[in-house]
Amino acid sequence: MPERASVPEEHRWRLEDIFADQDAWERAFRELEEVITRLQAFQGKLGASGAVLLDFMQQSEQAGQKADALYAYAHMRLDEDTAHPGHQAMQARALNLMVRLDSALSYATPEILAIPPDRLEAFLRETRGLDLYRHALDEIQRKRPHTLSEPEEHLLAMAGEVGHAPGQIFQMINEADIRFPTVKDEDGRELEITHARYGRLLESRDRRVRRETFQGLYASYRKLLNTLAATLTGQIRRNIFFARARKFGSALEAALFPDNVPVDLYTNLLEAVHEGLPTLHRYIGLRKRALRLDEHHMYDVYATIVPEVRVRIPYPEAVELAAEALAPLGEEYVRVLRHGLHSRWVDVYENRGKRSGAYSSGVYGVHPYVLLNYQDTLDNLFTLVHEMGHAMHTYFSDRTQPYVYSQYTIFVAEVASTVNEALLAHHLLQRWNDRARKLYVLNHQLDNFRTTLFRQAMFAEFERKIHAEAEGGQPPTAERLSEVYGDLNATYYGPDMVSDDEIRIEWSRIPHFYMNFYVYKYATGFSAAQALTRRILEEGRPAVDDYLAFLSGGSSDYPLVLLRRAGVDMASPEPVRQAIRSFGELVEQMERLLQV
Repeated sequence: MPERASVPEEHRWRLEDIFADQDAWERAFRELEEVITRLQAFQGKLGASGAVLLDFMQQSEQAGQKADALYAYAHMRLDEDTAHPGHQAMQARALNLMVRLDSALSYATPEILAIPPDRLEAFLRETRGLDLYRHALDEIQRKRPHTLSEPEEHLLAMAGEVGHAPGQIFQMINEADIRFPTVKDEDGRELEITHARYGRLLESRDRRVRRETFQGLYASYRKLLNTLAATLTGQIRRNIFFARARKFGSALEAALFPDNVPVDLYTNLLEAVHEGLPTLHRYIGLRKRALRLDEHHMYDVYATIVPEVRVRIPYPEAVELAAEALAPLGEEYVRVLRHGLHSRWVDVYENRGKRSGAYSSGVYGVHPYVLLNYQDTLDNLFTLVHEMGHAMHTYFSDRTQPYVYSQYTIFVAEVASTVNEALLAHHLLQRWNDRARKLYVLNHQLDNFRTTLFRQAMFAEFERKIHAEAEGGQPPTAERLSEVYGDLNATYYGPDMVSDDEIRIEWSRIPHFYMNFYVYKYATGFSAAQALTRRILEEGRPAVDDYLAFLSGGSSDYPLVLLRRAGVDMASPEPVRQAIRSFGELVEQMERLLQV
């Protein structure tokens, strides 16, 4: 494993574009401390005049931008070498300063809501420059029916820390306390099952390894099942409590409110996915035949059904393939992409102490950054275009929007990355004539559909059902949670899948169930991306222009509005249906190539 200093400079991101050195970071840190003091002086004055409100909005915006830059620099320095004590301290200081900033601004929303609507509208009309913040101020006003009196808000704020307890308890059980047994791998080596190893072991070509890994992992969760049911029950009750306190009709309605998403969208998603389940069942049947199994068990679901493919793609070749694959997005997109890839936006290779995995991180006023741990594989090529999708979304939003509207919401966060992956798959399927490589790409895409659209929809349906039952007075016991989850799993995977008894308790290990109706966003974002990709490939320039406008939208409007302008109406079930049709086309291609 190379040391950080031995990695060539051209393969390391250039954080000097944010701050020239540590001294510059320290100066910015002290400047933000002074800004926080000035922002506290606005307390009690926001309703005095439009000029005062404008001054506050501008100064708080500048403070947020500076805080983001301080934190981004600190956490990326730490990610270069996670054992570096100085960088650990920097990140801790940056986090602490962001908390202080949030605390200093906590008075703002209640004070703005206290301004009578007609007076606020007069401020917007009469104060030059304030209209820029109209959408942000409208968003605060939208919260009015769900905002309580000042003492009640204070009480809810105090209860917020208690509300985090179920998720924190689950995290400690899941990451620190639970212990899994060992399993012998294909070569007879004794390995302890871990979260990191679990997925790799389930991909083993040795079915014994897959089965024993699956059974061993769930045996550990079963020992803690009642405790884990209690933690999930606590999370459900927490969601219901805050929803009712804020006068929402349900926990689901409260969770969708921040993105201005109607409950009908959630319902449409699940109904459309149910319509498409026969296509998923067809895929499971294909897997069963391709793997030559008498019974397809849940521990077989990650086993590859295609011959092993060894395609070496060095990073320079990956850069060229990415540019070729994304050419349908137009000359400007590819020009910016190439500029970023050749201007040290990307930290390319692994080094000792570097954070694992991959991500994209934006810095407003500078440019986005991407962390990779690139290996010369096809999977890593997909990771590159995925993360550059996030980076390009950030680039266009930051270039077009003021800071206050630059950060796109989680609802659309995976759209651009998924569009890039779909375009890459399309390009490779056209470029490669080799059967084995085509099968590999098809397998990659089909598993993306299965895990991101169908599986996340199943999670979303589970969340909706257990919350609805709890709101109706039925306690979510371990037995009931397992019954609901087991029934859904059998429905989704169909008659060619054996719903092993272990899978009934899969709910007990899913951290996303502590994130309050988060998982549906994966399925909707994935569906939107498939619709956008199809439109780009079929319609060309008009669709590309609409797509680039979407990438440039940031949070200047609500996510459903931005997607609608790009040509995708996620309030309708049609994009989900279209995604499932695309899934079916890929299944047909694989059936023809496998001939099983």
